[in-house]
Amino acid sequence: MSTYVILLLILPVAGAILSGLLKKKGSDLAALLAVGLMLIVAMYIIGTVFPGSERQVSISMPWVTSPAEGPLGTVPSEGHSPVNLFGYQLDPLGMLMLTVVAVLGFLVIVYAMQYIGKGNKEHSSTEGKERHHFWMLLFVASMVGVAISPNLLQLYIFWELTTLTSYALISHYHNAASLRAGFKALLITYSGGVFFAIALVILFVNTGSFDFDALDKLEPAQRSLMFFFFMLAAWAKSAQIPFYTWLPDAMEAPTTVSMYLHAAAMVKAGVFLIARIGTSAMDLSFGSGLLLGIMAVLTMIVGVYLFFFQDDLKRLLAFSTITHLSYILLGVAFGIMGSKTGLFGGIMHIMNHGVGKGLLFLCVGAIAYTTGTRSIKELGGLAKKSPIIAIAFIVGMFAILGVPPFSGFWSKFYLLIGAIDLGGTAGVLLLIPFLLEIIIAFAWFLRVGHKVFFGPVTPKAEGATNPPVCISFALIVLSILCVVAPFIALALVNAIGL
Repeated sequence: MSTYVILLLILPVAGAILSGLLKKKGSDLAALLAVGLMLIVAMYIIGTVFPGSERQVSISMPWVTSPAEGPLGTVPSEGHSPVNLFGYQLDPLGMLMLTVVAVLGFLVIVYAMQYIGKGNKEHSSTEGKERHHFWMLLFVASMVGVAISPNLLQLYIFWELTTLTSYALISHYHNAASLRAGFKALLITYSGGVFFAIALVILFVNTGSFDFDALDKLEPAQRSLMFFFFMLAAWAKSAQIPFYTWLPDAMEAPTTVSMYLHAAAMVKAGVFLIARIGTSAMDLSFGSGLLLGIMAVLTMIVGVYLFFFQDDLKRLLAFSTITHLSYILLGVAFGIMGSKTGLFGGIMHIMNHGVGKGLLFLCVGAIAYTTGTRSIKELGGLAKKSPIIAIAFIVGMFAILGVPPFSGFWSKFYLLIGAIDLGGTAGVLLLIPFLLEIIIAFAWFLRVGHKVFFGPVTPKAEGATNPPVCISFALIVLSILCVVAPFIALALVNAIGL
């Protein structure tokens, strides 16, 4: 199995190098082959290991020993073992994240083959396609590392690699707005990573371990403080208040970047960290869970309020992403406070939201590709001109709004039951704003969907057509996944044994 895990990382890195060196169709072919083979390997690994788990932590450094066993920087004395640092962990939670990373990584490269081209009315140029593939594949490799990391140290290393690669991807167009957005994202997410690093050092000094459950070895007050540091890191990475402003600005990036980084991967790294700790450390306090839940619902309120001021479809989806990441954190908060049903729904939402919001981002990219605009005011009647985009957008919209049988319904259902199960003042305090967000988002997205796709055809929409084959393929596959994904997520979350 170790060989296949190594291939998961080597394939996208090798593909990045080749696609960066080759030109035009050669770059496309190298990138597609790399992510295609990676997807096959990932599915083989998951099919082999599921429903069990496999863990191997075998790489250590002789001079890194537990503080309890000897000073750092010294070779351990006889009978003392060096601390295991690197390896892999294939368990249901990691496999859920790996599925999202691999499947959507493949689809985004397929989509990019034609999206970045002269036929794109919004950005009619092939310039930078090789650079896009290079950084995107390095980002995919980094997210694979996040998904399979067996401890907090290795997760942190890959976490920061996603920060660096995302900076290059957000800044892709090299104009003033994209460079500013890339730097802002780098600054805020890296600042959050500083708290991750501080928590790692304190955790290791006090426990001699980087394991996900190492917090259980700390004293209660110190455990709560370290978990707060991890929450700060996650809030910055996953664009929660007060760190959320970088994500809407990052919509200056190509739609492929917005879809993969800001719906499926990078922002999910933050919530994945909290899910990892929340399902591993058993002694987290009720107060820690309540703080996590309160910040989640506050972020929902801010995000849904800002819906009303957006004319750019991508920025609207960015604020929607912020609120849906809060769903996942709210679910973990429910789990910490005692509602396993809520935790179940929160973890399911990692996949359920990824396919729905990924589809919506790609639909907006397809709209801009065929019309040259993302302005809600300038669009109307698109269903008559681009029925494939219209159907896909409605499927994605229903998925994130929680309309059955689409993906978002199942995770929202479990989250609502989790809030009711929790009961008491805390349950009511978290349930009311959550319900408000669901209702307001439902009404607003229906309004936007009706404006863009129905009614008279606007001048900007007049020249729209169905998108080319690669873009249409990605939209159709994701539309199907909006129905299928909940069953995959359900099986994986059931296997966690919450």
